[in-house]
Amino acid sequence: QVQLAESGGGLVQAGGALKLSCAVSGRTVSYYHRGWFRQAPGKQREFVAAIGRNTGRTYYADSVKGRFTISRANTNNTVYLQMNSLKPEDTAVYYCGAHVSYQWPPPLSYVLWDYWGQGTQVTVSS
Repeated sequence: QVQLAESGGGLVQAGGALKLSCAVSGRTVSYYHRGWFRQAPGKQREFVAAIGRNTGRTYYADSVKGRFTISRANTNNTVYLQMNSLKPEDTAVYYCGAHVSYQWPPPLSYVLWDYWGQGTQVTVSS
């Protein structure tokens, strides 16, 4: 089993920044791609960004490319999502996930990911 826990959400004005963290514990997490998804009210959970299981390769949704940066701390496998130039349409619950496979980029559908955190709310005011 893999346990994931997000933190760092909050309320920010448009144009501002937030940094989310995803702590991990459990099985050998280096086997897993790690990523971020988000879900706005009334919408399906959508892919945001991913970082490769051992390589550090990154992949982003077009909607966040150039504004968001995913990274991983090698010491404890915590994954971060630095979000800059935030827009009201970025408002959502943000979930971190883990997916085990050799596929790259990883699947963009949330149903194919294996583990999830509880989510953290990000609200961007206009």
